[in-house]
Amino acid sequence: MAMKMESDLNRFRKIVRGKIKKELRRFISSGDLVGRQGNKRITIPLPRIDIPHFSFGNREKGGVGQGDGEVGDTVGQGQPQPGQGQAGEGEGQHSLEVDVTLEELAQILGEELALPNIQNKGKENIEDKKYKYSGILKKGPESLRHFKRTFKEALRRSISTGDYDPDNPVIIPVKEDKRFRSYRITHEKVANAVIVYMMDVSGSMGDEQKEIVRLTAFWLDTWLSTQYNGLERRFIIHDATAREVDSDTFYKTKESGGTLISSAYKLAMKLIEDNFNPHEWNIYLFHFSDGDNWSGNDTADCMKILESSLLPISNMFCYGQVESRYGSGQFLRDLHKHFGETNEGITTCQIKDRDAIMDALKIFLGKGR
Repeated sequence: MAMKMESDLNRFRKIVRGKIKKELRRFISSGDLVGRQGNKRITIPLPRIDIPHFSFGNREKGGVGQGDGEVGDTVGQGQPQPGQGQAGEGEGQHSLEVDVTLEELAQILGEELALPNIQNKGKENIEDKKYKYSGILKKGPESLRHFKRTFKEALRRSISTGDYDPDNPVIIPVKEDKRFRSYRITHEKVANAVIVYMMDVSGSMGDEQKEIVRLTAFWLDTWLSTQYNGLERRFIIHDATAREVDSDTFYKTKESGGTLISSAYKLAMKLIEDNFNPHEWNIYLFHFSDGDNWSGNDTADCMKILESSLLPISNMFCYGQVESRYGSGQFLRDLHKHFGETNEGITTCQIKDRDAIMDALKIFLGKGR
């Protein structure tokens, strides 16, 4: 029975994964999953899953133009319409909500987009302590007491001394019976990563553009979190000046000033220099904008900062241009002109709308860097 239940459960999981894959583009673009996350799990609404079966019709049931009657007879009202008549007893349309871990969701994303695993760097320089319980001791803190081993020792002592009564099997451990878990510390090489998100919050970036950035960032986080043991996120917003903010401020701030993109790149460089050694950290830089910049001189400064400072120290620099009717889109063309469209160090993508988010994820993460 247990083996059959496990088989049925595995089959159900395969069906659920298939349903999620089929609807993945819709999930990515709608944002439903972002609002349903909690405790590293996602609640996904799926259509009702039914086992295929034959449905037999009623041969006695007549259709249009069938049955007894004469020309001129009054036609009845037909089938009741929704909202009419008494309360019904039939089934309606049902949906099923399934809990999926973020790790499972990332696996589905990786399979659907054929994403390669990230090639980490920095493993030789960062160590993480791990505590492994490896034995039993006669002394230790009460928080580490092993209750099962303690009871066995008490039972063994009670039987050996003749105190054990099968008719009244009460076992009371004494101090000598207590056993405690022991542990040892192991040092494991780990790869840590930091994501620096930068976004233009000038007047030309509206709420829809910011929502596209939020959804894209969620799926980037979901994938990269499965590739690294430690993942930090930093957020920079900019118009004519740049400043570091928390995630809530990052997605909700709206300014009305001009745009100097170089201010964000300079702040990102300072943030990395102060907190993240490029030899020990995997650094990912994502910049989102509608392509407007204040002047050609500032664009030239951006190219210099990228070429001399940011690109050499980062795993990847990604620029996502979110389409806006107020934005010129010029910065993307300037990047292509300066670096070319196939430069290994820089990845660019034009995100026209929510439906393009899935394609952007494939472009950003497809290099496995």
